Amino acid sequence: MKRLRLARGLSQAGLVGDGMSTSYLSRLESGERRPTEHAVSFLAERLGVDPSALTGPADGRSLTEVLAAMASAPPGTDDTAALSRAVEEDAGEDPAARWHALWLLSSAAGRDGDYEGERVRLHELVELSDLLAAPELRARSRVRYARCARTLGDPRTAQPAAAQALSIARAEELSVSDTLAALTVLIGVETDLGRLEAAGRYVEDMERGLLPRAAPAQAAEALWTAAGVSSRQGDDATALARLDRALDLLRGEDDPLLWTRLRIATSAAALAMSPPRLAAAERRLAEAACVVDLIGTPVQLQELRALQAQLAFHQGRLDEAHALTRTLLREPDPCLPFGDRIRLSVLDGRLMILAGHADEGIAALRRLGTQATKSGNLDLAAHVWQALATTLADVRSAGPVPGHDRPGFGG
Repeated sequence: MKRLRLARGLSQAGLVGDGMSTSYLSRLESGERRPTEHAVSFLAERLGVDPSALTGPADGRSLTEVLAAMASAPPGTDDTAALSRAVEEDAGEDPAARWHALWLLSSAAGRDGDYEGERVRLHELVELSDLLAAPELRARSRVRYARCARTLGDPRTAQPAAAQALSIARAEELSVSDTLAALTVLIGVETDLGRLEAAGRYVEDMERGLLPRAAPAQAAEALWTAAGVSSRQGDDATALARLDRALDLLRGEDDPLLWTRLRIATSAAALAMSPPRLAAAERRLAEAACVVDLIGTPVQLQELRALQAQLAFHQGRLDEAHALTRTLLREPDPCLPFGDRIRLSVLDGRLMILAGHADEGIAALRRLGTQATKSGNLDLAAHVWQALATTLADVRSAGPVPGHDRPGFGG
């Protein structure tokens, strides 16, 4: 308990506040008194840890030792719990080791879809990188923080972090990899904010100076981001060309997960075009499904199902779209990023309108549009309002939904 308190820079009085005497805390830390359950709960809450961190058996290993054990462990070994506990017990004597541990823990949280947990780790990571004053760590921490904030639907927070990362990379003449990573996330953030002109300038900068020197996997991800800018600008031909270039850079055996992500992204882009490119979306989704069903992460599996629902909707299979959408929205452990979840909720609202529940569907879409606008994600807000207008126009012009002559299809 004392180690946790000191790691947080707290005095005994600062830890207990008005809820406990400092003399009692001093006796607990020295081992003179055994804590009651109430004391354990109170102190754990004040320290921001689970009570087991105070009552469980001590691991006895330093943070550096746990990191070494993880680095040498056989493939597939999951020591995340041990690493998390070591971070909680760490006294902060080796900031570099703590930075490394937080990097690994934030990565694990992101893979599991725990984006809020990832952001907490990354916030400390950014602060530690400044303490260490290492340019590479400062840039990489901010890139990851910007990506996480963007995933959470917070582009206003993501933008300064991404801009700082790019500034550091350029000022310190960091590697092509670090500079391109910062530029790629900044392009995505500017697009979310509706600043397409700025995003377009960054894309030109990227294609002119960095892409020719980038590794294939990173170049593919950058082209995927650039394709999003072209799509938002209404240039579907350029968007598809960039996505095709990205797909050509990777083989499935090189990086199966990125190979799959690119196909999922290509499907999403094809479905977002006007009119949607359904054949291209269906083909890429089928390719991605082969990998996701075998080795995909929970996040990828939910992304795939969400796009399958969108495809079913555009192909007129509304019962299937309804079933997939409702299943995903009721998922007990949702992993979808903010933008994907909003788009799925938009689809649910459109289906409500088409099923004859116009008032409920319109109200839902209006709430989503307001939510996206307040978050600063103008690109997403435009998607919501356009979907509402398109659906109402379709209902007025087409009358009954094709293939559904009964109200309230799918229940």
